[in-house]
Amino acid sequence: MATIQECREALDRLSDNLARAEEGVRGAAAFDRSLSCHITDLAQTFTGRLEGGRIRVDAVAPGPPARKAEIRLAMTGDDLVALVAGELKFAKAWASGRVRLEAGFRDLLRLKSLL
Repeated sequence: MATIQECREALDRLSDNLARAEEGVRGAAAFDRSLSCHITDLAQTFTGRLEGGRIRVDAVAPGPPARKAEIRLAMTGDDLVALVAGELKFAKAWASGRVRLEAGFRDLLRLKSLL
């Protein structure tokens, strides 16, 4: 089982990957939205923002998200680490229910190119 530190490092790597991505992908991520990532097996939630093509983590708190973020993710720590490492494909994990993504319709359309 991934630790909270490994999950934080995975989110940092994802942020770095977005910042280094090709223009089309980076442009798709270059909007300003609140973000939460609930790590279900650790019962912890990272909260922050997706802004300027990067993920900024502001806090980690126990339990599910206290506030409804504009973009909400939920998954196990192992799945987060595997997604960022490229060992797990987002579409397959989402279709099987291993990863939950909730966002407004417009945000989902923009995020589609990232996934």
